Amino acid sequence: MILYIDTTNSLKTIIEINDMRFVQNYSSPREQNTLLFIDRVLKDNNVNLNDITSIKVNPGPGSFTGTRVGVTIANTLAQSLNIPINGKKTPINVNYENPPNITKPKTARVVIK
Repeated sequence: MILYIDTTNSLKTIIEINDMRFVQNYSSPREQNTLLFIDRVLKDNNVNLNDITSIKVNPGPGSFTGTRVGVTIANTLAQSLNIPINGKKTPINVNYENPPNITKPKTARVVIK
């Protein structure tokens, strides 16, 4: 059984198991809970994690956090179940829509009087 995960849209999660497609829409990116959605889809369809023989994931481009979360979940499941992801036994890298905007942490200044 193939598990497909797509979290590239921060307002939607798409899960597919074989030919069945499940979509969860969100009103805010903060509501996105991919693990809970995967768990519910598998349980509702009587699928055990050990029934999954391969994982496919959309590595992007897409939203920074959404894409990262989906790829991380897929990589973790593939490694723990010892199954291929996107046809390979190696982790999948993320393809971001835009480069991450990460700044250096600000240091606190202590003023002693």
